[in-house]
Amino acid sequence: MNSTTGETPGKDSTVLVVDDEPQIVRALRINLSARGYRVITAHDGTAALRAVAENRPDVVVLDLGLPDMDGTEVIGGLRGWTKVPIIVLSARGDSADKVHALDAGADDYVTKPFGMDELLARLRAAVRRSADRSAEEANSVVETSSFTVDLAAKKVTRDGAEVHLTKTEWGVLELLIRNRGRLVAQKQLLHEVWGPSYDSESHYLRVYLAQLRRKLEREPSRPRHLLTEPGMGYRFEP
Repeated sequence: MNSTTGETPGKDSTVLVVDDEPQIVRALRINLSARGYRVITAHDGTAALRAVAENRPDVVVLDLGLPDMDGTEVIGGLRGWTKVPIIVLSARGDSADKVHALDAGADDYVTKPFGMDELLARLRAAVRRSADRSAEEANSVVETSSFTVDLAAKKVTRDGAEVHLTKTEWGVLELLIRNRGRLVAQKQLLHEVWGPSYDSESHYLRVYLAQLRRKLEREPSRPRHLLTEPGMGYRFEP
């Protein structure tokens, strides 16, 4: 899989490689690092969702056959809150698998075994798309009558002072805000913030929404922005 042509350096772009095959991960790490990319890795879907939230990669290279969940579930989980380009890298060459992955929100699909030159070309295109999306998201400052959220800086202010949120509180708030005006189901919130094994733990949401309201709403008992849709989920209204 060694490349024989010169490639444009990654210029410190971050690539998350999600694959449980050590030889694939090693080959990608060597080839991408040599071209200036910063490479981080995850061996299963749960780790991948966490890595994207914590590291904000520019591109995700994703295998579909993961040990804990199907790669399309990872795509669905990410598409609930981020537009990060996703390149599927899978041994599944059937057209139905490709259509399923692309319909779930993947940007591109490369079949194993693959040529490194082809993957690098697709990766460069994905990095360009990521830069365009980042430019859009850098201006994602959401203001309400009670507080202001800077999604790019991951910062919340109220009355001119920064409000400290825990990582989990931020995860809940960010997902709601990125879906502003739309209902976010309880299961989706639990799956994307806590992980797939927490899909039925709805009491977590009640606790964390109450904490967020105490920190952000003028009248926590009568929220204007962090709204509950009984029995269904939650909604953010600016």
